[in-house]
Amino acid sequence: MTYMDKNIEQIHKALIEKKVTSKQLIAESLEKSHEVFKKYNAFVTILDDAKETDINEHFLSGIPYGIKDNYSTEGILSTGSSNTLKDYIPFFTATAVQNLEKVGAIPVNKTVLDEFGMGGTGTTGHTGIVRNPWDPTRMCAGSSAGSACAVAAGVYPYALGSDTGDSIRKPAAYCGVVGYKPTYGMVSRYGLFPFASSLDHAGVLTRSVKDAAIVVDAMKGLDKNDMTTWDSEHIHLYESIKGDVKGKKLCYIKEICDEHLYNNASSILKEHLKNFRKSLAIAKQLGMIIEEVSIDYNLLNALSSTYVVISCAEATSNLANLTGIVFGPREDAKEYRDMIKNYRTKGFSSLIKRRFIIGSYVLEEENKDRYFHNAQRVRRLLVDTFKKLFETYDAVILPVGTGPAKHFDENDALNDKRIEILEEHLQIGNFGGFPSITIPNGFIENMPVAINITGNVYEDEKVLDIAYALEKEMPYQNQVAKEVE
Repeated sequence: MTYMDKNIEQIHKALIEKKVTSKQLIAESLEKSHEVFKKYNAFVTILDDAKETDINEHFLSGIPYGIKDNYSTEGILSTGSSNTLKDYIPFFTATAVQNLEKVGAIPVNKTVLDEFGMGGTGTTGHTGIVRNPWDPTRMCAGSSAGSACAVAAGVYPYALGSDTGDSIRKPAAYCGVVGYKPTYGMVSRYGLFPFASSLDHAGVLTRSVKDAAIVVDAMKGLDKNDMTTWDSEHIHLYESIKGDVKGKKLCYIKEICDEHLYNNASSILKEHLKNFRKSLAIAKQLGMIIEEVSIDYNLLNALSSTYVVISCAEATSNLANLTGIVFGPREDAKEYRDMIKNYRTKGFSSLIKRRFIIGSYVLEEENKDRYFHNAQRVRRLLVDTFKKLFETYDAVILPVGTGPAKHFDENDALNDKRIEILEEHLQIGNFGGFPSITIPNGFIENMPVAINITGNVYEDEKVLDIAYALEKEMPYQNQVAKEVE
């Protein structure tokens, strides 16, 4: 009997009843890890020497899981999927991982990401592209591609991810799993390789909403090493999930969801938006109130460029410490400046270098107010707009992307600005630090698609409860990928 394709509660029950041992779970997960590595290239490192732990009352004790390779793990290769850190073995472990170790969770691999989390395709990691377990000709999205792939393929019930723009939630959508980004600061970022510090969130990918709650309950908490963390001791995500959502008010944004606004909408996009309307109908059947709201199109239109400016500026600053002198393989040169130049030129991919150039440009004194400060102003306007919505509504519900996972050879040009907004709107959750979760809500072309629910800061319990109520009414909970023939 296999267990890694079951949910956390089921696996824990089997462990308590001694129907399976932690050692057997590890063996099963490692066997699947090697299969998934060969087929889909989801891992940087597989921990074949993973050891069993004693089983205790905590749901996660004795259960294997995966760690995105931008979390620092003491004594274990941690590359950020970059050649600049291809041999880096840290001397400390990220707080979120330590918190999972304390309850007896067992890491069995480190998962591939887009280099340092800067990408949305799962194709820029130094070990190669990650393939979608539903269809290997399609991408998993990014940057948490390996984590999404592994959870969807049934390697284990959960894996850690990070989310700076949609890097947990969109891969979850493309792979038919749940992706949860908690309120900013609920989970410590200490030991998470920084991309853009004001946008970075630690989170999780699972196959059910309850599993996401269980994992983040264990990950979260105050951390003296991360001054942005806050006391969430009074928040009990798993215990708060009841599914009683009658009277809850949700809104969706007309400028994003109205198919009549899209020029020459494809049949796939039309089906995706139709599927979204079916999810709204389910919410209404559950007693929730659904209303359409409108947001200034010009403000939404500035979303993507605002994200690029802020994220690139912060990335340029955060990764300035990668010089090849303190971290990474040193380059031969007579003078230290040439060492740094050679290391960064050879080590970083072209995508990363382009982002550094943008970041440096917008931070130059003569450009800073025009680009960086204006981007900060637009960010504030977007956050204030959503905060205003949360005065009336419990959450915002929207479709994720424009449909199912893209083919690797598909032209990704976003010629229609509205299409770009539909693809990028999840970034607002990072701008405001809002709790945000993606759950599967159907299939198009035999590939999963999803909806997203975003709520106000510190209201994670409410967001998860809404997501759970919807999930319960749809047949996609705990689904494992079945590769299309």
